[in-house]
Amino acid sequence: MSELTSVGLDVGTTTTQLIVSRLTVENRASSFTVPQLQIAERQVLYRSPVYFTPLLGADLVDGEGIRKIVEREYAAAGITQKSVDTGAVIITGETSRRENARAVLHSLADYAGDFVVATAGPELESLLAAKGAGADALSEKTGKSVLHMDIGGGTSNLALMEEGRVVATGCLNVGGRLIKLDEQGKTSYISPVLDGLTPLKAGDAPTQSQLEAVAAVLTQALEMAAGLRPATALLDKLQTAESTPWKPQKAQVVSFSGGVADCIETAQEPGRFGDIGPQLGQAIRKSLLCQQEYTLGENTIRATVIGAGCHSAQLSGSTVFYQNVTLPMKNLPTAAFTLQEQASDDLPQLIAQRISRYDTEKVVLALPGISGGYGQLADLTAKIARGTAGKPMFVCLEADMAKALGQKLSLLLPDVPCLCIDRVQLQNESFLDIGAPVGPALPVVVKTLVLQSNGRE
Repeated sequence: MSELTSVGLDVGTTTTQLIVSRLTVENRASSFTVPQLQIAERQVLYRSPVYFTPLLGADLVDGEGIRKIVEREYAAAGITQKSVDTGAVIITGETSRRENARAVLHSLADYAGDFVVATAGPELESLLAAKGAGADALSEKTGKSVLHMDIGGGTSNLALMEEGRVVATGCLNVGGRLIKLDEQGKTSYISPVLDGLTPLKAGDAPTQSQLEAVAAVLTQALEMAAGLRPATALLDKLQTAESTPWKPQKAQVVSFSGGVADCIETAQEPGRFGDIGPQLGQAIRKSLLCQQEYTLGENTIRATVIGAGCHSAQLSGSTVFYQNVTLPMKNLPTAAFTLQEQASDDLPQLIAQRISRYDTEKVVLALPGISGGYGQLADLTAKIARGTAGKPMFVCLEADMAKALGQKLSLLLPDVPCLCIDRVQLQNESFLDIGAPVGPALPVVVKTLVLQSNGRE
């Protein structure tokens, strides 16, 4: 049994927070079989205060301000850069669209240890929020379908859970900071996503009824997403451009997290947070969403950061193989292949085509793998070698066969970098981080969208 120290940092539209967790890794196989390393326990060791995300202006995140927060909280938690093994830096919601989001990520690089992920993306955020709030555990325990809504400052991340698994994710432009109010109660900011949904403009002194009207419209979109109200053009209008289009679907339970969730069962004073979060929370409380079985997550405002710190890491199978590669490796793009494509004689051409889509030769080939004998192994090896044509061979398999395939590839091309892992499922448009070994396994983090730049990764 071993332990990893994990850091989660969530830089959101409204708030920024950090947690430190301990991940306990244990071998769940018998002493007579191949080791099966799994993360058996996730324990939060330290939670930072919740900070308002520092901004230099309406569209500029204060990178130096974020860095100071991280410096302060590392010291308070009693950790150093070198003591961090894994985790995630997540820039979420509208903050991920700020023009200097990449600069913020890079400004934090040396505080992220050797293996902390810098990532953003609505699918990943939806998954992490649902796990951090315990929606997956609720679904698995009760056997009920759970629609989790993480409602933050700029966006609402949706995740449908069935039997503890995420089966659908989405994201809507619904949040408490779409309208900001100054100390005099005037509108200091109105998000462009509200164009056509309210006559309010910056500088207005809105009445409570006007703010409640905006909250009611946003809540209707959430009801449509939950299949509780007929979908109209409003739902399409509020879909975020970065996410997979959400199809309305009912669930037996609705679960909530995010800052707005704290305003659902406990009415907050209007204007307390300088936004419409209190009005939105109360609109949700009176809506169809709360007329059926619903629950507040185990963690509300901290759900995403706890998901990032505790649930972003997983372990590969223990029969891995790597040669001529240096670990850790970050932000490896993925090319996924179906079982039919893997069996096709055209697989080498398909591999070459998909590798050519990226500006790097380090592309992970995600394959189902085989369950047959030596003949199938030799055939798959030859196809991968022809398709990569001397480029690095990075392969991720669903089947438990990485070591056998890696050894075969290395014998065929001994000087070519080669890495094979298994028991990890990947999709196209995802990225993979692979860390230093934990026993015979490798820690991995699967990401759905990476903010890339020409600078240091």
